[in-house]
Amino acid sequence: MVVTWELRAAFARGLAAMYGREVPAYETLVEVTRTINAEVVGRDGGDAERLGSLGRVSAERHGAIRVGTPRELAQAARVFAAFGMYPVGFYDLRDAGPGAVPVVSTAFRPLDAGELARNPFRVFTSMLVVDDPRYFDADTQARLQAFLADRVLFPPELLALADRAAAEGGLPERDAEALLGRATAAFALSSIPVDRAWYDHLEHISSVAADIGGVPTTHLNHLTPRVLDIDELQARMRSRGIEMIDEIQGPPAWEGPDVLLRQTSFRALAEDRVFRYPDGSVRTGALRVRFGEVEQRGIALTPRGRALYDRMVAEADARGGGPDGAREVWRRHLPATERGLAERGLAFFTYRVAGPAGAPARGVELRELVDAGVLVPEPIVYEDFLPRSAAGIFRSNLAGDGTREEGRGAPEYDLARLAGVLGSTVHDPMDLYAAQQDASLRAAARTLGVRIVPANTLPADTLPTAALPANTLTTTSLTTTSLTTTSLTTTTEETR
Repeated sequence: MVVTWELRAAFARGLAAMYGREVPAYETLVEVTRTINAEVVGRDGGDAERLGSLGRVSAERHGAIRVGTPRELAQAARVFAAFGMYPVGFYDLRDAGPGAVPVVSTAFRPLDAGELARNPFRVFTSMLVVDDPRYFDADTQARLQAFLADRVLFPPELLALADRAAAEGGLPERDAEALLGRATAAFALSSIPVDRAWYDHLEHISSVAADIGGVPTTHLNHLTPRVLDIDELQARMRSRGIEMIDEIQGPPAWEGPDVLLRQTSFRALAEDRVFRYPDGSVRTGALRVRFGEVEQRGIALTPRGRALYDRMVAEADARGGGPDGAREVWRRHLPATERGLAERGLAFFTYRVAGPAGAPARGVELRELVDAGVLVPEPIVYEDFLPRSAAGIFRSNLAGDGTREEGRGAPEYDLARLAGVLGSTVHDPMDLYAAQQDASLRAAARTLGVRIVPANTLPADTLPTAALPANTLTTTSLTTTSLTTTSLTTTTEETR
């Protein structure tokens, strides 16, 4: 029996081998990434591995695919479930900045810390919003719907094997090989001729729309390794003559803790494709749609921390000054230590028991246990994505800005509607991080035989609410699990 996590690891390896053949520059990206990771660990020792061991970071990948309809998205979910990957988070890239990116997205990944440690493969999956009139007029919508209804991305044999693997927690070796072969092939670049006129029509609207609705199959859009120093990665790739996007997406580099996610990529490369032209001729041409992305992951922020992050981004945008200006905003408002993040309830941590707590008659404040070295906070890695950064990567690799007619009503999507499309739960990443933190504190309370009580809440930040962008929650409206939360209290009776 090949169990679920083994299937997932093999799936990631199979896709990497396929993508390396299709996009040779990806192999260069992986080579440079591995070199830098080894250097950082050699220089910084254990500190470099606080957000994942070198083995995990070196093996880690996230892929990206694009589908056209709710039916295709639901089928993709069935395929990924075979590998223990489930939908987490909702991302609306339509309004995540300028440019035409008419998709909503989720990420399929393992849910619990143990499965993530075994293999954290994720696939960021975007669905074209065909019925958004800002992008597609009635005629184009009708043609798109007809085109997408006729194609088959995931054949019945693949879906049947995937459903079995999901239900049984794995497959016998021969069936596992069949599943892996069919699943990998489903994301290979197709050699079927592309209708040039139809593709060009969609590309005028959005390169992303053309890459989804202008081709007969889906394909792996990028495969992303994880690096421990993304600034060094950007410089080394450029020194090899590989064109990188202008700016690293996400938080700026600074001397404090890495938070959330930073991403960069080499620009989309010209790839040979076969086209069918209006006169019936079939000729080879080129498309630029696939690129090589790399990421550096940081600490997961709580809802309170994410609200502060949004406010800092808004202030940095208003001030201008690029990365230098953003760094100044970070230095003024974000704690410069992991401990500061924990005390202000801005980031998620697990808590490891490192010594005895004694036998207090009453409960002990979490902060006291940390100060005494009884509990050691360990940061939880951010496993998810940022809409602004994802859209920024997409836009940096577009053939053009595309078109979007403002002022027209757009269909609304959120996490709940996406769950309806999939017919299953779309997990809120904040809930997953909070559960991981809560579980560690409950276990610590049982081990120590004490009641862990919350401390007084420290202010998250002094940034005025006037700096908030529209529709952003203020920190005062948010609760969090942190050194200050009441939700992590475990009573003495529970420990018994």
